[in-house]
Amino acid sequence: MALTWASALAMQVRPEPRLLGLAFAGTLFVYTVDRLRDLERDRVTSPRRSAFVERFEPWLRMQVAVAALVALALGLGAGMRVVVVAGTVAVFGLLHRRLKHLLLAKPIYLTAAWAGVVVGMPAAHDPAARHVVWVALIVAGTVTSNVVLSNLRDDEGAAARLGHRRALAVAAINLLPVAALALLGPVAVRPLVLLPLFMAGDGAGFRPSEHYGALAVDGALLAGALGAAGWASAAAT
Repeated sequence: MALTWASALAMQVRPEPRLLGLAFAGTLFVYTVDRLRDLERDRVTSPRRSAFVERFEPWLRMQVAVAALVALALGLGAGMRVVVVAGTVAVFGLLHRRLKHLLLAKPIYLTAAWAGVVVGMPAAHDPAARHVVWVALIVAGTVTSNVVLSNLRDDEGAAARLGHRRALAVAAINLLPVAALALLGPVAVRPLVLLPLFMAGDGAGFRPSEHYGALAVDGALLAGALGAAGWASAAAT
């Protein structure tokens, strides 16, 4: 939700509350479904999370239903263009369990899915959106490094094949042109430089622990997005 807010401001459109709610509810739906379906594998890589899922499984199933209904209602209220974008992303999200085992597929489709949510939906909702390509490239580049770090923590995909040092190097090097794009781009997109900066800091302090994966990897995206949104909001006043 915070990343959608920051992206909308960078595209110089009003952050639409329905889109923010849709981003939150849709992400909650897909993520919770994945946790419920992938419980067996998660027992190895994330035992604490698996214990939580097992303990609260009935409530999590209820959460899935509520999130789906909320996302559907908000999507329909936002218009058919948004529904098409959100629906496409949802399909990839539900196929996540099958696709993530393909060596190079996970970084590609997860990056595309996140860009679709946080850039595609605001752009589809408001045709007046500006700097769409700039924002999409910055978000996509940052998310790619996020996925590499997440895969390294879970010992999955290409990151596992590369090994610890090479995967960290790939994640770090990838963020350099992303930061350059943000700094050299239009004034409105410059606050997004906080996304690669926070992600770089996250990579520098990488730890192969469950708490790191649960808090630091995605927490860096959240912190960067909140910082960028705050910066953009302050600059607009």
